Amino acid sequence: MKEGFRQSMAWLHTWSGLLVCWILLLVFCAGTASYYRNEITLWMQPELHGAAASDVTTEVAATVAQQAMEERATGATRWFISLPGERNPATQLGWSKPSKPGEKKRGRRGNFHSEKADPATGEVLSKPRETRGGEFLYRLHFDLHYMSAIWGRWIVGFCAMFMFVSIISGIVTHKRIFKDLFTFRPKKGQRSWLDAHNVTAVLALPYHIMITYTGLVTLMFLYMPSGATAAYKGDQDAFFAEAFPGRSGDSKPAGVAAPLTALAPLVRQAEQRWGGKVERISVNHPGDANATITLTRAGGRDMSSKQPSMEFDGVSGKLLSSEGDAQPGAAATQGVMVGLHVAHFGGPLLRALFFLSGLAGCAMVATGALLWAVKTRQKQAKALAAGKRASFGLRLVEALNIGAIAGIPIAFGAYFWANRLLPVAMEDRSKEEIACFFGAWALATIIAQLRPSRAMWRMQLAAGAFLLASLPLLNVFTTHAHLGATLFLGRGPVAVAAFDLVVLVLGLGLAYAAFKLKPLPVKAAKAHKATDAVKPAQTMEAA
Repeated sequence: MKEGFRQSMAWLHTWSGLLVCWILLLVFCAGTASYYRNEITLWMQPELHGAAASDVTTEVAATVAQQAMEERATGATRWFISLPGERNPATQLGWSKPSKPGEKKRGRRGNFHSEKADPATGEVLSKPRETRGGEFLYRLHFDLHYMSAIWGRWIVGFCAMFMFVSIISGIVTHKRIFKDLFTFRPKKGQRSWLDAHNVTAVLALPYHIMITYTGLVTLMFLYMPSGATAAYKGDQDAFFAEAFPGRSGDSKPAGVAAPLTALAPLVRQAEQRWGGKVERISVNHPGDANATITLTRAGGRDMSSKQPSMEFDGVSGKLLSSEGDAQPGAAATQGVMVGLHVAHFGGPLLRALFFLSGLAGCAMVATGALLWAVKTRQKQAKALAAGKRASFGLRLVEALNIGAIAGIPIAFGAYFWANRLLPVAMEDRSKEEIACFFGAWALATIIAQLRPSRAMWRMQLAAGAFLLASLPLLNVFTTHAHLGATLFLGRGPVAVAAFDLVVLVLGLGLAYAAFKLKPLPVKAAKAHKATDAVKPAQTMEAA
């Protein structure tokens, strides 16, 4: 009975992982990159590479930002100020103005304007090129693209549930889960792929469970709304107001002009209370008697994604309310779940550990897909030796493996190359960058369908290696802040040099994999001719 149960879990593990593995690989790759979405966005805006972070306090930055807003945002209904931090060297200024009579409204904020400014002087920095940067990868990993966000989240949630089932069933079916953690036997065909799958799965097993579970829980009200709907009789607003209490709403303008109080003393008061820095400042109705100012603490102090905030009277500077210091149980739990998933609380070392764990998750999904192809091809070995073609299912999986495992790095490389090669003044430039991402991935997948062979693996791995490994060289010719300048001249943002270094390492890894897939000797090639495709176990030794 015990063996039968274990075998049933093995079947469940195999199919729950295989059916959605290619979408999961995209989600894992995009989510892993999202841990450094700020750094990716900075790399993709070379116009800002020369703007080193000024060594100013948050009080000084707030004062300078207030002066800049009073000069440039006359008549604005709201101000938005993001103060500089470790991962954002510039001050982000934004404001919205009411639509003029007869002018079509652009959303709820009316006409919105945004710019980056030097935190020490308030001067506008060079306008960066239009790009979604790392934000595109962040949204891609749970919203997908070219479809409504709701549909994308349902698809990703469906795949995440399959992955969670696959993880739990994998734990049940694995007899030597801890022993195999230290076991890897290279060049042993199917055994090597199984070892690689076990090591990458078990090594970061707590991370895999956590990231999958929290990903589902953060969108639980989308996937499982029945409980709240039944308890609150369909009144979702009442449910969210009780579960996640917040301010009652923005005050209306009084229509009476009044000077805005200085922001610096409010920043000092908030930081003394929190013991941490202020990250965001929003002002409602600046210059009006009913103006209000809201300060939000920077992340990194705890696991929760819900940071405390303080609201002040915009004229007198009197504290009106404080939120987030003691949250209700539901709000606190939800904040921790989201915080664990996005890892904003982590410093550089912890964020790097999350990134490496994410790479292990990518390898786990990829080796699992390859392992199924290896086992299936071995089952069909006699038919293949007799001159028959591989089954449709096997050829489809092998082609999709190439399109996903080798094609996704090509898509990432094309996205970054497009950022530097497309004209800066191009209309809808950010959309064209994204189109290059999906266009390159679609091309790689379609070509792989034509002949899923050893040569195809090698060609696509080599293409991905070139696109990624050559990015540091491309950066040399497109900006003065690059890996060499940082290492030898001490010039340029460290984040840009780190990006160059990471893509260089990833590109070299793909190049090594392509090198290991060098052409077979003549005798071996003749032996494989009858199969019309080489065994993945023998063609992908580099993994």
